[in-house]
Amino acid sequence: MSETTKIIIAVIGVFVVGFIMVGVSKEKPSIEQMEAAATVRNYVAMQGMANQKCPELIKKETGEQVFFPSETKSDKETYITLIWVGENTKTGGFKKASCTLHAALGGISELIIDDKVIIKKKI
Repeated sequence: MSETTKIIIAVIGVFVVGFIMVGVSKEKPSIEQMEAAATVRNYVAMQGMANQKCPELIKKETGEQVFFPSETKSDKETYITLIWVGENTKTGGFKKASCTLHAALGGISELIIDDKVIIKKKI
């Protein structure tokens, strides 16, 4: 066997050992890791739904378009509350709007604009 053949066999052997090591070292995620990932996915879904529905309702009620909330409150599992501070109060806008989404309801459970309750659903 020539030196070139020995080198080629050695390189192929290194690749095979590498693939075997990678295949063996892959672990299933632990229960804690799966729970943490599910919590993050739930929070992202709640925040996405709230960021989609709340601005539409606020625009419908006040005529003012809102984009980014000035404050967010959440327990990261069951609800998220987005709060906007309005700018155009002289032109029919609002001073403060608060919109709460509960995961159990799958939608907006509370909408308060300038201390006036627009939506209030029981959980």
